[in-house]
Parts: sequence; C-alpha cells; structure tokens
Amino acid sequence: MSILMNFAMFPTDKGPSVSEHVSKVIEMISKSGVSYKLTPMSTIIETETLDEALEIVKKAYSILEPVSDRIYSSMNFDIRKNKSGRMKQKIESIESKIGKVST
Repeated sequence: MSILMNFAMFPTDKGPSVSEHVSKVIEMISKSGVSYKLTPMSTIIETETLDEALEIVKKAYSILEPVSDRIYSSMNFDIRKNKSGRMKQKIESIESKIGKVST
C-alpha cells in the first residue's frame, strides 16, 4: 500500500518566521526513515500504512505543542493499494509526457 500525505503544520503565534520550529519537525521526519519531499508550503511523505502517516502527524504536533498556544495544520491523502514508490513515479509519469520538471 502507498499512503501519500501532503501536510503543513506550524505555530501561528511565533511571529512572521517559523522556520526555527518547522525545522525541528522536518528533522524528525528525516530521522523517521520515511520518504519525504520538502516544498516551500508543505511536506509530502510516503508511508506503507495510514497509521505510519498519522504517527508522523502526532510526532509533529508533540514537537510544536510545548512551544505554541496555537498550531495550524492541514493535510490531504492519496491512498492506493498494491503500489509503492509513488512519490517518484508520479513525477516520472509527468516528465515522460512533457520532459523534465522542476522539483
């Protein structure tokens, strides 16, 4: 199974720049071993189960909750059985049609 999750989570009460806090979440994701891609507006991860993806969300929240009174989060999922490695495959599919894209 392939769970693609696109999510953003950050404190809203820490001023105009929250990279100090978001970087701690990204570090946790990196150390978790899941495939991920950081974008300017969110992070995309791929896991084998929904529980693994939700565990990343819980860990992200546990990093931010002690330092913030208000946390914004959004997420969406693309869940597909009998597939894996879709984060890379989806981009390759587009590139096969239009050529190299910026990633």
